[in-house]
Amino acid sequence: MLTAAEIARGMQGAVAFLQRDPAAPSYFDNTAESCLRSFKVMILVAPLYAVIMLMLYANVTTTADSWEIVFVEALRYTVDWLLFPVIFYEIARRQTWLGNYPRYIAALNWVNLPLTIVAMVAVILASILPVAFAILIQLGLYGLLFYWFLAVTRSVLKANWLHALALLLVNWVPSRFLSLIVDRFLGIVPITGA
Repeated sequence: MLTAAEIARGMQGAVAFLQRDPAAPSYFDNTAESCLRSFKVMILVAPLYAVIMLMLYANVTTTADSWEIVFVEALRYTVDWLLFPVIFYEIARRQTWLGNYPRYIAALNWVNLPLTIVAMVAVILASILPVAFAILIQLGLYGLLFYWFLAVTRSVLKANWLHALALLLVNWVPSRFLSLIVDRFLGIVPITGA
């Protein structure tokens, strides 16, 4: 399991990217061990993700039963978390970014912890505010996600804007596609008026 010191350092590093701190990448070791260890953040984020999913499922109807939803959402969570590192490995190999692959993936994994905390607060606020504010909160959350991803990509990989935006699309589009497949499989329909 991750130690309190590792969690504090990972959070500090993740927030440092938001502050455009040039030293932000140094919070993450550029080793395979550090990269693999950063996947343990999945365990820390999982309960927060489960709470977010419970709140989101309160506003939809579905044709699936409870255990099917839990299984499919757990599978989505795992695949969604691991998909970009697998795809990016091939891109990194072709773009000569393999030297920074461990640090980059570790940084992105750690960003998920504070981002999920912010997302949980946003979902709570969106559930109690009028729909117009909920839409603004969702757009703001997407903006934060995109900015954070671009900040990490530009800082760790020293990528130009075009490459950073392309990687953002490579990360986001398969994730959205996976969400659409899961929603369709589970028969999710928003509750009218929610």
